[in-house]
Amino acid sequence: MGQQQTAILIASIVLVVIIVLMITLFFIFQKRKNSLLLHQKEAEKKFETAIAETQIEIREETLRNISWELHDNIGQLLTLAKIQVSIARDDPSKLKEVTETITKSLTELRSLSKLINPDVIKSLSLTEAITLEIERFNRMQFIEASITSNKEITPLDDKVEIIIFRILQEFFSNTIKHSKASSLEVTVHYDEDKLVIHAKDDGIGFDHIESPKKRGIGLSNMQNRGKLINATIQLVSKKGTGTAITLTYPYKKESSPLLEYEVD
Repeated sequence: MGQQQTAILIASIVLVVIIVLMITLFFIFQKRKNSLLLHQKEAEKKFETAIAETQIEIREETLRNISWELHDNIGQLLTLAKIQVSIARDDPSKLKEVTETITKSLTELRSLSKLINPDVIKSLSLTEAITLEIERFNRMQFIEASITSNKEITPLDDKVEIIIFRILQEFFSNTIKHSKASSLEVTVHYDEDKLVIHAKDDGIGFDHIESPKKRGIGLSNMQNRGKLINATIQLVSKKGTGTAITLTYPYKKESSPLLEYEVD
């Protein structure tokens, strides 16, 4: 009888220990789950803030572009048309030149309207948005630019497209402002599992690209924005040989960039 009581006691103790362990593990699991949810909410908030800031920067860049085009391109065309009209008063044969200049001005205005109309911009794919930038560079004669692309295989999330476009926009801005390049080549290639974009200029280039002090704010921003969407940004440059960027974005078919964002 004593042995039976002892066995029952031991069994009871073991059962209590198991129950305590299960309760402890449950609370640990809940704590861990709540912590992960908190981190995820923080990540989502940071990501949404980054998207908002990026949209503002794109909008500001667009307004600067519109200002440049109105002043340096369309403004000059209209000034030329005014001069041609004055000449045509005495020489009617010059009216054809006036017509051509005004027609060109209207064409430029139509192109500019695509940048102004937000509904048009929203409806554009990433490749179409990049192409608009390339066309603007050529119109403004900033640089001789070109783009090649294959057919889009996997539609991208709108927020991912915003980040990628801004990364490229910053690279283009550095090329126009600092590289003294005469040409810019952009390749957009959609693979089955990733998007690869390569852009290269023939500018003066620079050494020590890995040094933060040498890279400058613009290049650092590209790297940081790439991390937001788990894209790999590779920058290659050397003095006298130009600068190139390769952006690789692996498609996330079963996950959101919000969930992949790492919280510091």
